[in-house]
Amino acid sequence: MDDRAIRILNRRFLKRSYATDVLAFDLTSGDGPLEGEIAVSVQTAVRQARIYRTSLRHELDLYVVHGILHLTGYDDHSPGDIRLMRRREAELTGRPARCDES
Repeated sequence: MDDRAIRILNRRFLKRSYATDVLAFDLTSGDGPLEGEIAVSVQTAVRQARIYRTSLRHELDLYVVHGILHLTGYDDHSPGDIRLMRRREAELTGRPARCDES
């Protein structure tokens, strides 16, 4: 989706009025298997790919992995949580961990 669409979702579900890279929605019910939806901003991915000098494909893959990590219980609110999530992203994508904390 584009930044406008993900901003609408972010505002509606998280009460945050800005575009973001990825949103994950846990749809798991009861003790059933993990189910969820992941929304990704392609516009943000294009910008970030330029900034981090990586491919759009890698950036999109990273966002999907990030969303899956959220669905499996990882969080990125504290610096420690962010470091843990970045390490796990790097393990799963086979790319070096990002240094940013966003």
